[in-house]
Amino acid sequence: MTSNPQFNDRTSGLEVAKTFGDQIRGNNVLITGVGPGGIGGATALAFASQQPKLLILASRTKEKLESVAKEIASSYPGVRVEIVKLDLSSQKDIREAADSVKQLADTLDILVNNAGLTIYERKLTPDGLELQFGTNHIGPFLFTNLLLPLLLKAAEKATPGATRIVSLTSAGHRLSPVRFSDYNLEGKPVPPEEDHVKPLFGAFARENNGYNGIVAYAQSKTGNILFTKYLQDHLGSHGIAAYALHPGSVVTELGRSQDDELEETFKKIIPYWGTPDEGSSTTMVAATDPALNEIKGLYLKDCQIQEPAPHASDPKLAERLWHLSEELVGQKFQLS
Repeated sequence: MTSNPQFNDRTSGLEVAKTFGDQIRGNNVLITGVGPGGIGGATALAFASQQPKLLILASRTKEKLESVAKEIASSYPGVRVEIVKLDLSSQKDIREAADSVKQLADTLDILVNNAGLTIYERKLTPDGLELQFGTNHIGPFLFTNLLLPLLLKAAEKATPGATRIVSLTSAGHRLSPVRFSDYNLEGKPVPPEEDHVKPLFGAFARENNGYNGIVAYAQSKTGNILFTKYLQDHLGSHGIAAYALHPGSVVTELGRSQDDELEETFKKIIPYWGTPDEGSSTTMVAATDPALNEIKGLYLKDCQIQEPAPHASDPKLAERLWHLSEELVGQKFQLS
């Protein structure tokens, strides 16, 4: 159980940050996918409100990073903010960004893997991976592992479990397991246990030249949780806690590629759309609640621990995905 069972989908990220300010002050925090008007920007402002030692903002677009940094400087002067260009679809860019982070800090207390995208037409990363799987899962997998030495160093002097790796996923993970037999969604045969949850309905079932963007997105979000499961199983003894979370339904640029039919479908099935500040609250709980120093769950939603789909929490699938991910980035990582 979390420290505050009254927190829910209407809770403000700023309120959570204030509640757990002692977990933020004096610490080094990195957030990916930061831009104005989104969950990443709201998360950055929430952390900044409690005077971290260093706040590193990472994203693809320099102008968006500078906009959020300017807002922080105006609202919370004195907070040191650094920006790092990061394109999670490019493994080359990820490695360069990780090197830039290491020039800014030698320890990292909290890493928030906030960045993500959703598309509905087939696209590939520069490394030849389906874009959503490559950006939403493989990107954070590589970035987190490259920064792990900084997290391990921070954990040496911190309260066990206070050093955190937090990854945003989606309730949409329930729609598909990881398709190990066809992770690029090229139409290869997959066994029943790897197929998407049927039936998808309405606009969700629509394919574009054989590509179903909803299934691809769901697979990548399942990947986020399985990645977190593997981190939990291997980093707890090092004093690092890891959690995945669904931030709720928030109108952000994540849905910018939706057409009218998809937008109407989402409006029918989702009764409440929160603000970016409300969308950041579950992130803040996962990253800062001291009750979560001891691993008590894997997945959070509406600021509370919930159960993910079985296909997203199986330790054998988590290990299988870890090894596939190592293969796809061409590097092995030893956690224990």
